[in-house]
Amino acid sequence: MLDVELDRVSGVAVVRPAGALSQSDFETIGNVIDPYMEEHGELTGLIIDTKDFPGWKSFGAMLKHFKFVKEHHRKISRVALVTDSKVGDAAEMIANHFSSASIRHFPLDSFIDARNWILVTNPGPDSGN
Repeated sequence: MLDVELDRVSGVAVVRPAGALSQSDFETIGNVIDPYMEEHGELTGLIIDTKDFPGWKSFGAMLKHFKFVKEHHRKISRVALVTDSKVGDAAEMIANHFSSASIRHFPLDSFIDARNWILVTNPGPDSGN
């Protein structure tokens, strides 16, 4: 299960996983961000905020995750991984090779820094900047 919040003014989505990711979790994210991306063309940023990498409930969930990334990475400008998990460093390094989004890892207590990094050069479509 996960919580997904979308700030429609800035175009920043925040995802907070609570346990291993399921296939339906990626449908949940899509249901929140896809209509916004259809209207605005892209998402300014995505923040993944989690203490530890939760893993996947099944192989199918992992495949759904990879498919989600493949379908969305060109429509998201920046991705911030806010976590103390060592997976954050590896994910940043690996994902930067497979995604057109800029990806950066932040310590768990740096949510505001992560949001500011996303917004510094990407103020969002409805911000008036």
